[in-house]
Amino acid sequence: MTYNGFIDILRQFIYKTVDPALKAMMKVGITPNIITLAGFIFNIVAAAIFIYSGTLYPSADMPCAIGCGGFTILFAGLFDMMDGRMARIGHLESAFGALWDSSLDRYSEMFCLFGITFLFLESGDLVSGIVTFTAMIGSVMVSYVRARAEGLGIECKVGMLQRTERVVLTAAGALLTGIFSQPLCLIVAMWIIAVFANFTAFQRIAHCRKKIGH
Repeated sequence: MTYNGFIDILRQFIYKTVDPALKAMMKVGITPNIITLAGFIFNIVAAAIFIYSGTLYPSADMPCAIGCGGFTILFAGLFDMMDGRMARIGHLESAFGALWDSSLDRYSEMFCLFGITFLFLESGDLVSGIVTFTAMIGSVMVSYVRARAEGLGIECKVGMLQRTERVVLTAAGALLTGIFSQPLCLIVAMWIIAVFANFTAFQRIAHCRKKIGH
């Protein structure tokens, strides 16, 4: 089974699980935009947990706190899936909803990576702090190049490290840090994002150059 195939199966399982809850939410007036906002708030909470984790250094409680941050990112990711699903099943899709969702996705990712940058700097790991900041730059550029390309009429979804993969890597690195009490797990995740997010941005630039022709 391919990676995309596995993700599709997992997504369909989650949809079947949450669809009844989404229909109940719509009946009481909850909209996809509210769901998007809720996911954003949980990402802010995750960022706050990472910042708090940095203040715990060198306490043995720090890895556990980092793990809680990773779990919160995963929980927030559930809302990220639910808003689009609610929009589709409730025929509530709108141009503003798409803009709102994309904008808060960018804010969410930046806040979480900022929290991790602070965590590393507060714990005295300057190199990992710089790497995480580089990961933040790459994440912004992946989204920016796509948006700019689409503004020029070019579809640009290519690249090996898109937002879903970056979020999963961040959450997994934090969770594994909590499970094994080993910050190296989060450090490795940040290195992967720093390298391959920026590589993805340049992949997209190359793709656009090919489409434009010069």
